[in-house]
Amino acid sequence: MKDTRSQVLRITQGALIAALYVVLTMAFAPISFGPMQLRIAEALTILPLFTAAAVPGLFAGCILANILGGGVIWDIIFGSLATLIGAWLGYKLRENRWLVPLPAVVSNTLIIPFVLRYGYGVADIPLPLMMVYIAAGEIAGCYILGELLGGLLLRYRGVIFGDKQP
Repeated sequence: MKDTRSQVLRITQGALIAALYVVLTMAFAPISFGPMQLRIAEALTILPLFTAAAVPGLFAGCILANILGGGVIWDIIFGSLATLIGAWLGYKLRENRWLVPLPAVVSNTLIIPFVLRYGYGVADIPLPLMMVYIAAGEIAGCYILGELLGGLLLRYRGVIFGDKQP
């Protein structure tokens, strides 16, 4: 019975994380896409600190957000893979809260400029400069917003993520 309950809890958490990622990306669509972007939803990259369900949740949310945002196939594939890599490695680094968002920053910084160049034809900005732009947006989203969210969630960890009763 406990295995079924924990499975349902993880599926529910993953679905909720995916939905939040989509809503936050689309609600702030004007700043969520392009060579200079700040995805507010990237704050959710702190969630692998709390639950393994964040890994598929962030991945699914990114796929859906990129589709709904009118992304080209290369963005849907490689942009979402950048999120998956960041989430999975963040989960692996969960023993150190401050390292959890780092893989998302690095994977997006290294992958997204190439998606912008070859998927969207952004040729007027040099790749290294696009990397700086993407890194700045990721640092703001993952570290500044993500750490604010993480600090708040640490207070209610057991109640929200099912670790224990309040």
